[in-house]
Amino acid sequence: MLSQGDAAPGFTLPRDGGETITLSALRPAQVVLYFYPRDDTPGCTTEALDFTRLAREFEAAGAVVIGISKDSVKAHDRFCRKHGLGVILASDESGDTCERYGVWGEKSMYGKTYMGIERSTFLIDGTGRIARVWPKVKVAGHAEEVLAAVRRS
Repeated sequence: MLSQGDAAPGFTLPRDGGETITLSALRPAQVVLYFYPRDDTPGCTTEALDFTRLAREFEAAGAVVIGISKDSVKAHDRFCRKHGLGVILASDESGDTCERYGVWGEKSMYGKTYMGIERSTFLIDGTGRIARVWPKVKVAGHAEEVLAAVRRS
């Protein structure tokens, strides 16, 4: 996984609504990049709703919030409509961006091992460097903690 001070790997990914998003095009804004396992699952829905609830505050603090999973754009669109989400959701179906950020790896649940996304968040500063990393995120209170870090930056 990447660390504080590392250059954030660039990407151009398809996003909800049929457009694309390019990390470098967002400079000099700060970017909150959160990786999550799957659309419309309980933890991922709570996390997306928490970031949506605080979206105006992130914007006022000069930050763009982007969620990334391996779900398709079509799945992201359904997820956004169903829950009224107000954050950007990018699709990394190939897994390349997940790999470059170090969030794709072996996980286990109920005694079974499988490959998946480790819920992680990266705060990227206006120059494209990683300002903070939250590995193995616990959803409760996470969006508020990230917002506080954005405001301190």
